[in-house]
Amino acid sequence: MLDRLAAGLAAAALRLPPARTRRVTVTRDIALRVRDGVILRTDHYAPDLPTAPTVLIRTPYGRAGPMRLLCRLAAEQGFHVVIQSCRGTGGSGGAFEPFVHERDDGLDTLDWLRRQRWWTGAFGMFGASYQGFVQWALAADAGPQLRAMVAVATASTTRDSTYAGESFALDTVLTWAELLQAQTVPWLARQWELKRGQPKLTAALSHLPLIEADRVATGVTVPFFQEWLRHHTPQADYWRSRVFDDRLHLVSSPVAMVSGWHDIFLPAQLRDYQALRATGARPRLVVGPWTHGSPGLFVAALREGLRWLDTHLCDEQAGEARAAADTHRSGPAAEAPVRVHVGGAGGGWRDLPDWPPPADVVRWYLHPGAALRTSDPVPSPPDGFWYDPADPTPSLGGPLLVAQRAGPFDNRPVEARPDVLTWTSEPLVAEMEVVGPVRAEIHLRSELTHLDVFVRLCDVDGRGRSWNICDGLVRLDPQRFPADHSGAVVVPVEMWPTAHRFAPGHRLRLQVSGGAHPRYARNPGTGEPLGAAVTLRGGFREIMHDPDHPSAVVLPVVHSASQPFPS
Repeated sequence: MLDRLAAGLAAAALRLPPARTRRVTVTRDIALRVRDGVILRTDHYAPDLPTAPTVLIRTPYGRAGPMRLLCRLAAEQGFHVVIQSCRGTGGSGGAFEPFVHERDDGLDTLDWLRRQRWWTGAFGMFGASYQGFVQWALAADAGPQLRAMVAVATASTTRDSTYAGESFALDTVLTWAELLQAQTVPWLARQWELKRGQPKLTAALSHLPLIEADRVATGVTVPFFQEWLRHHTPQADYWRSRVFDDRLHLVSSPVAMVSGWHDIFLPAQLRDYQALRATGARPRLVVGPWTHGSPGLFVAALREGLRWLDTHLCDEQAGEARAAADTHRSGPAAEAPVRVHVGGAGGGWRDLPDWPPPADVVRWYLHPGAALRTSDPVPSPPDGFWYDPADPTPSLGGPLLVAQRAGPFDNRPVEARPDVLTWTSEPLVAEMEVVGPVRAEIHLRSELTHLDVFVRLCDVDGRGRSWNICDGLVRLDPQRFPADHSGAVVVPVEMWPTAHRFAPGHRLRLQVSGGAHPRYARNPGTGEPLGAAVTLRGGFREIMHDPDHPSAVVLPVVHSASQPFPS
């Protein structure tokens, strides 16, 4: 009764369509045995509807709390909802090894679904983050009975996100390891740790060597954390069986993707979108002003996901009648293949035929005097700074796993540090919308051959506040980035894609620094192995910006006919 009441209140608050039924029978802790004998604990939410299709959710985050509410809401919308705890989590047997068993366990679960008396021959999948990885693990082999996928803040591969720029996403990986381990401790103990500000995790993020950081954070050795430290090179065989992007061309079901501009998996998810488009598919893409795990992302994913599942799973005639009655569920805006939110003053939602949209590629060059201009670079000496990994440049906001610490922040505290260089434009004379992929090309010299380059684009408002828009990091070593005869290295930095409107009077600012810790593991400067490094070596580096070394940030500018650039 309480679950039914909570679902009704939530549906009203979230402005969901009217329920198809309030009568839902819940069967918990079903013992589903997979091929190697492991029992996967599974719950089934059965609506009182004779032809209801099925929605499968597989998760390592438990089946209670918010997931219970989500399943109830989806069941009342007309779906058999089957939610299963991945092996080694939520009461399921076996050991949790990220990505290893998800294909086989998913296929065995699908075989179980086909043998249920309420099975109608059609199913969809729904989920965010790791719940999306398990979808991609199964999708290529699920066959034509898979009619729809809703992949939220996720991607078919995590390797590129884990080692962005061939660095190591320390904050994301260690925080996730701590979160998974926290599910095994009593609830009160967990609340006390959160109230204290997670001091163990904070200490672990600064601990060296990294091979001990998992034990500092959780009290135990986390096998996958150790493995990810060992198998970090691009050639590592370890990841070949743990990524699923090489099978996207075999996925035939319609896919809806929902993400946020400050989500940790956004670049990889947009690559998935473009890979599906290359096969002739027409996935749906929604990117909003959200971070990973933020409430806004959850609400948007639920609304978008239920609409997508209803369109592709439910009876066509019933769906058409329902769409006519619920115009907020499928209106003109919902029909656009791509919908993105443009940030900044005067932004808002834009409907696009594809991603990325057509744009003018505009280079903003670094100039002497800390200036950022569209005019060609001029002869000038480089600007330099000292980076000390013992006092690493801190990360502030941006794409992080924890929603409360992610997103846009005023970057002036970081920009005031001596190890952060900035270049700033004159105030814009007209608005400028930047929508699409962003990249930078940084020319530098360094006394060290092992170093990181972190680049961040900011919007400086009329009060001087510097809001981060997008960024990227690249880890350099002498094999991948050999210096030329003058000692200069050209560093291409792929930054997060964005959609942002720079208002008239605002200024663009580009930061260049030697890292963003603990979002990325600090570069020790020695070339020691990732997990074993303990020696920290600081060094001086120069950022060059003369005609022979034209350092710049490259922006995709739309609606550029208004000529927003200062002369």
